[in-house]
Amino acid sequence: MIAEFCGNAGYLKYGSMDYDKFSEALSTVGREGLETGALDLLGWVLGAGNLNDAYKHVRSNKGSPGVDGMTVDEAGPWLREHRWQFIRDLQCGRYRPSPVRRVEIPKPDGGVRKLGIPTVIDRTVQQAVNQILTPIFDPTFSTHSHAYRPHRGIQTAIAEVLENAKEGYIYAAQIDLSKYFDTINHEMLLNLIRKTIHDKGVVNLIKKFLKSGVMEDGSWTPTEEGSPQGGPISPLLSNIYLDVFDKEMERRGVRFVRYADDICLMAKSKRAAQRQLESASRFLVEKLKLTVNPTKSKVVEVISGNDFKFVGFTLGRFKDEIIIRVHPKGLKRAKDKLRELTKRSRGRSVKLVMTEVEQFARGWISAFGIARLKSILSKLDGWVRRRLRVYIWKQWKRPGRRERELRKLGADPQEAHRWSYAKGYWRVSGSQVLSTTLTNKKLEEMGYFNMSAYYASHYG
Repeated sequence: MIAEFCGNAGYLKYGSMDYDKFSEALSTVGREGLETGALDLLGWVLGAGNLNDAYKHVRSNKGSPGVDGMTVDEAGPWLREHRWQFIRDLQCGRYRPSPVRRVEIPKPDGGVRKLGIPTVIDRTVQQAVNQILTPIFDPTFSTHSHAYRPHRGIQTAIAEVLENAKEGYIYAAQIDLSKYFDTINHEMLLNLIRKTIHDKGVVNLIKKFLKSGVMEDGSWTPTEEGSPQGGPISPLLSNIYLDVFDKEMERRGVRFVRYADDICLMAKSKRAAQRQLESASRFLVEKLKLTVNPTKSKVVEVISGNDFKFVGFTLGRFKDEIIIRVHPKGLKRAKDKLRELTKRSRGRSVKLVMTEVEQFARGWISAFGIARLKSILSKLDGWVRRRLRVYIWKQWKRPGRRERELRKLGADPQEAHRWSYAKGYWRVSGSQVLSTTLTNKKLEEMGYFNMSAYYASHYG
């Protein structure tokens, strides 16, 4: 099962891995086989197809270089040239991951999130490990855990919250973990992995990634705890660690929903939710050595105003029904992005701007389509169309061209002449002369993506 990097694309020549065969092998040996080492996990990790898939995955995600400056496109030739030494080092335990490159990105609600960017080669190895360990660990995770898992996400998480609320669990104890990814206890995490994985080669490889250190401002800092966000394997490791918490909540009979470190415990009374908040916080601090932020951890009613916010959603009432809504903060971020894309000083063609609006809108609706968006998107459509009219009006620039363009679109000659000299972009964009020339239909012919129509056809 030795890999060989070759070919112009920089992939492995043996194609993709047959994951059905791995699933069959895993099913044959069972959990007992994993414990006795009957399944050669490191061999599967280093299999040509698995490494090929890992590199293709890393390449498709693009991403920034690590501390060595190597890009995803440069990694293919490097892997082809050093393939034998690369595989031998991994097999013999000589492989040494590079430190991660520390970067900071702003959080939507203020502050920064620290990311650790591994090198492209390290990301490829991490992804190869992740592809083999995920089918082993994921089936054992709680059904109430929704982050970084196949066929799960923010929509399944908020859908479970909704079902609990409909059953009368209308109070939520929301727990905020301070710097969760940076405070995972290494020894505890590795012991949890060793309970399932007895392949020392794989466990030692994970340990090396945890201990590789951080490079920041040219200075190397050792990592004694944490699994820096930014590496392909970090999400799986975070779920392995917090699965201990999930199992404890299940043992206690607590209704809960978790998305990564976003924890929501649900109860039928405020008093019960407060008890759960205190008890669960103690468990996280004492048993898992994590830090609970007391100022952000709180008990709220899930259908009362906008105090409740979970994975970008909130709940509300429509007539006698409890419904999912996009939280106002999430809606504001979406509107800010659309405002940025349609800013009239961008200097790009309007068709390109419309394409960018469509790409963002499709992704946003896909993420939040489970919520009631009909009226929201209808208003957004009207607002974005008006901003695009402003954009087009500015690109016409001079009165002479504006008059010609308006007359081409069928405007009355006198009205076209009068409005071509009008002042105020926003005022003109709402005028009758533009609404009857740059009509909604005309904008769609030019490439405008009708958000409300798309939502109605896919989610309505």
